[in-house]
Order: sequence, then C-alpha cells, then structure tokens
Amino acid sequence: MRETGTKRPRIGVTTSRGGGRYMWWFYWLALRLYGAVPVRLLAPQDPSELCGFDGFIIGGGDDISPDLYRGDTLIDARLDPERDEMELAVLDHATPRDIPVLGVCRGAQMINVHKGGNLHQNVREAFADLPPMWTPLPRKTVTFEEPSRLGRIHACDCVRVNSLHNQAIDTTGENIRIVGRDEFGVPQAFEDTSARFLMGVQWHPEFLLYRPAHRRLFRAFLAAVRDPGCFPGT
Repeated sequence: MRETGTKRPRIGVTTSRGGGRYMWWFYWLALRLYGAVPVRLLAPQDPSELCGFDGFIIGGGDDISPDLYRGDTLIDARLDPERDEMELAVLDHATPRDIPVLGVCRGAQMINVHKGGNLHQNVREAFADLPPMWTPLPRKTVTFEEPSRLGRIHACDCVRVNSLHNQAIDTTGENIRIVGRDEFGVPQAFEDTSARFLMGVQWHPEFLLYRPAHRRLFRAFLAAVRDPGCFPGT
C-alpha cells in the first residue's frame, strides 16, 4: 500500500552498478532533503518487490539498447540489458497505477521508449550545430514552452542545465509532449499529458541542488507522491 500523510514515502531509484553509485548519493541527498526514504534499485530486480514503493526515479547511466526502439547497434556504446529490463518492469508497474515517476537523462529516454517512442542514438550526429559538451556544471540553457507544467514547477521560462548525454529523444511516444529544448534544438524536457506526474528531463538536476530551480523539481515530485490528488504545475 502506498504511504500517505505524515509517513515518509519510499522512492525507488534505478541506477547502474559501478559509476552509478556517484549519482545515487546525489539522488539520496535530494530525496532526504524533502523527507523521503530513497532505495537504490539495481538489476536484476524481482518485479514483485516493486509494490512497496510510492514513487520512482529512473536515473541516468549507460545508453539504452537500440533493440528496444529499432535502432542500429553501436560498436562503442555501453549497454546494460539487465537494467533496461528492470526499468521497463518499473514502468509497467507504475504507469497503470499512476504512481509518480521522474526520468533523469537516460531515465527520460527510457520513459519515451516505454511509451513507444524512439531515440537519436548519437545526439552530435543528429544535431549538426551541437558543440562538444560534457559537464555536470550548468553550461547551457533550456527554454520551456508555455503553457507547461515543468515551466511552472521550475518557476521560470528558462533554466541553466548541465550536459551528460549521448542520446536524445527523436520521435515521441504516446501522450509524450516535448516542453523544453536547449539553444541547439535538442529536446530536454517532456511531460506525459495523460499522467498525474510522469515527466522527464535530459539533464541531471541531482547535480544542481545548489540552485533553487532544480530543488523545485524534486519538491514537486514528492508533493505528487504524498498527495494522490496533487497535480504539480497545473
């Protein structure tokens, strides 16, 4: 049963092994900041164990297997099929129950794939004017469309973000609406128009907690987790 009221909600956070532990501690800090209990989810994961969670963050990490969206296999890509399977099971569990889900970087891409969309496998090939950029620091600007829930959640028309991704959303999945792009035209934020809180951002807000706009995203996510009647950003 999902926890409500004064109980601390349990949030499952999917990460990779190895380097994923660094991201995990930033997610842990962001969730603890707003009174949640973060639980790291590593593949393989028994789907029956997902029932105890009140919300999920699908985190960043390795590229998504192109087999899931009819892409071409890239020789130099880092793939994690077990994690792909785990995250699809999380979304199979959460989506029909309207459990809040926040997708971060790879996680945003996975939500789009789960909804039937596909990806640009190499964002630098897909966007010719995109300069080389790989940094956890806020070095580019995302502008939100109006009206958009994510724009209202962040309380601004545009936000400075970091850049740590090889892939990006190409064709959107069912009910997925792109609501934010960077100055180079790359999709950076989306909302599922049919869900209470199913959103994705291409950047890593957990690395930018020192900026109020990025803390607001986690706060809005946990507001939706705690209150089934809450539709943040509406």
